[in-house]
Amino acid sequence: MSWGASLCGVVIVLALHVTPARAQLAGHGGPVRAIAMSRDGNSLLSGSFDTAAIRWSLKTESADQVLRFHSDAVNAVAFLKDGRMATAGADARIGIWTPGRPQPDQIFEGHRGPIVALGESPDGTRLASASWDHTVRVWSLADGKAQVLEGHAQNVNGVAFAPNGRSLVSVGYDRELRIWPMSGGTPKLVVLPAPLNAVTVAPDGDIITGGADGKVRFLTPEGEQTGEVQAGVTPIIALAISPDATLIAAAAIRGVVAVIDRKTRSIARTLADAGSPVWSAAFLIDNATLLTGGGDGKIRRWNARTGEPIGASLQAATRDPLAAFAGDHGAEVFRACIACHTLSEKEPQRAGPTLAGLYGRRIATLPGYHFSDALKGMDIVWTPETVARLFEVGPNAYTPGTKMPEQRIGSAEDRRALTDFLARATSQ
Repeated sequence: MSWGASLCGVVIVLALHVTPARAQLAGHGGPVRAIAMSRDGNSLLSGSFDTAAIRWSLKTESADQVLRFHSDAVNAVAFLKDGRMATAGADARIGIWTPGRPQPDQIFEGHRGPIVALGESPDGTRLASASWDHTVRVWSLADGKAQVLEGHAQNVNGVAFAPNGRSLVSVGYDRELRIWPMSGGTPKLVVLPAPLNAVTVAPDGDIITGGADGKVRFLTPEGEQTGEVQAGVTPIIALAISPDATLIAAAAIRGVVAVIDRKTRSIARTLADAGSPVWSAAFLIDNATLLTGGGDGKIRRWNARTGEPIGASLQAATRDPLAAFAGDHGAEVFRACIACHTLSEKEPQRAGPTLAGLYGRRIATLPGYHFSDALKGMDIVWTPETVARLFEVGPNAYTPGTKMPEQRIGSAEDRRALTDFLARATSQ
């Protein structure tokens, strides 16, 4: 069960829990979908399913800024050459930010589906975006005008410029790798054996892509395949290349990260993240430290050359947010909701709004959370009766326009247990 964006707004209170041994940066309330390093190596930018991006100081190991703009998951982030930042989300929008400012300087709109990857041109004048609307767009960072590149038949999952800026590489679920000449003309089309989820380009122009078959494939700048590595048994969903281009990190859906020696095209070592999906990865400028963004909302550090985690053990169990309600039937009904909602404003924000102070509040009225216009126009006040009705008939019928997945609670007893639990748990 997920309560989506249908119940209430949120006042953001970000809790940071940083281990003394530098193992984790914890502040997101959902999977860390993207991470990027600043060019000076002092800052990290992360984007999450919780709809937020965070700019971290790696010197102080704390959050310098929480970026709130997107109304859905932040799937891609980037530091730009001019010192600004870019964030892109499942809401099909791109925000261009100046560090320290509370809202984007520019907003790029035009995609009709989630944006899942970004790439900046080497000269810093253009930004490319890959979208599930089957297109790539190349945006002018000066005026926001976009060139639309069409041809993929399915979701476009990755995009990266060639080092000389003369071409752009895109990969998609249609198994196609396309090399687009930026001067115009027909792209070079390469069809590979599996759907493609990620791509990166080395400083010498070689192309590296990760597939749904767990393989990492290497291609020349012209698109000729030169080798492959079986990096995992589950789909590769993120790639990172070290600044010196000697190592490739390939993250798989089950939390295994293969560190590949690019020269020998072999797995040098494997990192295991306790079975939690690793959604993103980035190397520090020392070429040895790898950061991974996990499905539990944490960013972890690893020594990529030894395979060891940096800092305290990463295997400690995550605190159960419902531990205080052990034996409460209503809490067990609510358990499926905790992936998207908190019961207290003191917890890190997740994908949906906090339910703190739920009863007595009109739908979509608190500041700090992006509600759809459809919800803002509804005349619903949350009470035990209206919450019960929501799950009796389902969100699509009761709150049309919500992002909340369709679901119902068929048992009147379970609905009553849930509403009684919320009365206790959200009024503390």
